[in-house]
Order: sequence, then C-alpha cells, then structure tokens
Amino acid sequence: MNIIPDPWFYAAAIPSAILMGLGKSGFGAGLGALAVPLMALTISVPQAAAIMMPLLLLADVIGLRVFRREFDLTLLRQMLPFGLFGIVLGTILFKLLAPHVVAGCVGAFTLLFLAQRFLFPPKADAAPPPRWLGATLITLSGFTSFISHAGSPPFNAYAIPLKLKPVVFVATASYFFFFINMAKWLPYAYLGLLDMRNFWTSLVLMPFATLGVWLGQYVTRKMNPALFYRLVYVGMFLSGTKLLWDAF
Repeated sequence: MNIIPDPWFYAAAIPSAILMGLGKSGFGAGLGALAVPLMALTISVPQAAAIMMPLLLLADVIGLRVFRREFDLTLLRQMLPFGLFGIVLGTILFKLLAPHVVAGCVGAFTLLFLAQRFLFPPKADAAPPPRWLGATLITLSGFTSFISHAGSPPFNAYAIPLKLKPVVFVATASYFFFFINMAKWLPYAYLGLLDMRNFWTSLVLMPFATLGVWLGQYVTRKMNPALFYRLVYVGMFLSGTKLLWDAF
C-alpha cells in the first residue's frame, strides 16, 4: 500500500480527520474548515484537499443515513443551484487563485459576519436574509468548498439567521454538502488532483473521520439549541482566524 510515510503528516492529519467529522456532524460546525489548513502544515493545500475528498464522501454518507428524515427540502432546492455554480467558478479559477488568498478572504468574511452578529445582534422577530444575499453566500460556499473544502463559514452565515432547529440545520447542511462534494470529483480528476497515493492515505484516515462524525451527531441531538449555536459561533471564530492567518 503506497501511503504517505511521514509521521509528522499523521500528527496533523489525524486531528484534521476528526475535526472534519465533527464539523460534518454539526457539533462545532465551522471547525471542519480547519481540516485542510491543519493538514497543509505538512503537505501542499491541493494535496490536502485531494486526501480529504474520500473522507468527505464517507462523512457525507454517514450524515445522510443519520439525518435522512430531518432536512429542509425546500431550502435545499433553493441552495443547490447556487452551490453548484460556485463549483463551476472554482474549477475555472482554481489555477488562477492561490488557495491561501481564497482562505484569507473566507476568514475575513467569517470574522466580519461574527462581528456584525456580536455588535448588532438581530431581533427575535428579524426577517430572514434576502434571497440575493442567500444566493451570494451559497455560491461563495460552493466556490470555497471546491478550492479548500472551506464552504461551511459562508453556509453558516446564511443558515444561522434562518433560526432552524439544530438537527434541521445539521441535516440540511449534510445533504447540501453531499451534493457539493460529489460534484467536485470530476473537476478534481480533470485538474490532476486525484492519485492512488492520496487515495490509500485517505483510507488510513477514514476511521478517525468516522469517529468524529459519530461523536458529533450524538452530542448534537442532545444539545440545547442556544448552546449549539454558541458552539457554531466558536467554530466559525476559530476557523475564520486560522484561515485569515494563513493568508499572511
């Protein structure tokens, strides 16, 4: 089996796989955006993104099974065309934009969103975001998901103001990112990002991704909604700070 032999890689990759699983389950949503930057401490960002692809597929399939009856179908139908458009943009611009520049932009946007929520907290009866803003954020989510698997901060920025129940929030995100991640496979192959060494390395990391998903979904179902969204904010703050740091 031809896998990456460097032990320092696994020191970063194992926590990355667990974080990705936790983020996919909804517990600590936003932390999943840290997975590729953390793994990229020892390898290149494109290679880290390629290794993460099978792990994302595994986590998505588990998420579909766990949350199969609780997602918001109407919301999903509204979001998917814009997310897929973001994938198209990512494919076109992948070799023109440095991943750390994209990561920095996502990080800055995430921190600005959190600052706005903290300084100007929304009223209890505040209207949901306008459709044009939702379309922009979800397109950005698809785009950043393609470039560095960092699609959750823009998604969260749109979905949090909708005030969904935690389980509905997580279930809808699981289905959305399943379709987004499936749409990445052909463009990733076209761009030469998939190879057998990365694939075998992904297989080694799969048990840790599975552990993260199951731990996270167990906690999410038992968590108070107010605490759930506080943890989402914490995850977004940590991922936004790390992504912005990577830009410099």
